Amino acid sequence: MSHPQILTTGFGSLLAAADPDRRSAWAQLGTPVANAGSAHEALVTAGLAGWNIRKLPMTSTEITPDGVTSITNPDEVMLAYTDPRTQATRYLSTVGKGYGVHQNEAGAAVIDTLVAESGARGTGYAGAIEGGRKTFVTIELPNLMHVDGVDTLQLHLVVFNSHDGETAFRVMIVPFRPFCANQQRIAIRDHISCVSIRHTSKSEINVAEIRSKLGLLYDYSAAFEAEAQRMIRSEMTGTEFDDLIREVWPVKKTAEARTLNNAERRTRELTRLWTSAETQAPIRGTRWAAFQAVTEYLDHRAPAKTLDVRAKRVLISKDLAEKKQTAYDLLTA
Repeated sequence: MSHPQILTTGFGSLLAAADPDRRSAWAQLGTPVANAGSAHEALVTAGLAGWNIRKLPMTSTEITPDGVTSITNPDEVMLAYTDPRTQATRYLSTVGKGYGVHQNEAGAAVIDTLVAESGARGTGYAGAIEGGRKTFVTIELPNLMHVDGVDTLQLHLVVFNSHDGETAFRVMIVPFRPFCANQQRIAIRDHISCVSIRHTSKSEINVAEIRSKLGLLYDYSAAFEAEAQRMIRSEMTGTEFDDLIREVWPVKKTAEARTLNNAERRTRELTRLWTSAETQAPIRGTRWAAFQAVTEYLDHRAPAKTLDVRAKRVLISKDLAEKKQTAYDLLTA
């Protein structure tokens, strides 16, 4: 299987984060599993193994003056699992009766195959969010993408599973900029960045099917590198960056004072990232720097109650993903 042309030597110094205390969303919410000898060991280390996810009837009891009546929902079931730490049965979610359960272990063969096929040393982080309704395992690919001899990116394969009826089992490729810990998951026209398997009653996690599509994922990374190189070679003015902010975060002049004040604070922070942040120093004044400023704001600077709340938003927020995509589309148009 051919891999994209990614340089691997001589750039170690560029991998040091500008802020050594900054963590990726995966590191913030997950458990380090790089020392695990297999995907199953990684799942055990992260507390994701042995859940025995199962369907239970949804039944309610009503007490009235006439007696006790039990009612069962004929259309939906409850997903429950066994907490491996306490062995207690816990609620996961409510799904349709036709929902197909994929145990966390079902993805282990996929993960081991991805590690073997990519040449990666093993897994990176594994974790659960939203009370276990979504889980993830990351695999850092061994090579580096060095954009135009100036900026360094890592490539990660990320395996997502879900137990909520909302999303499929997914394997996706995510470019990652270590210098600022930004995730760059972006859709590129005519290129596949994600392989999905829906949770239906007859669906199976087919290792051979996913393996056959790995080449398409690597094609995506080559396309992303080409677009990044084009952006890094394109200069951008401060006025154009201001226009970008207004396009990504449109705010009416007639908006209430709180909205206008929030917009002003956001613009100040974005402008600071664009003009003076150390994370943009090697690429300052380019369209690539503008994209990184927007991404860094969304991943690390946007207001959030806690670091965990912000990290979860990075991984699953549709609105955040759409803002990154809008910025990317405008900057590559």
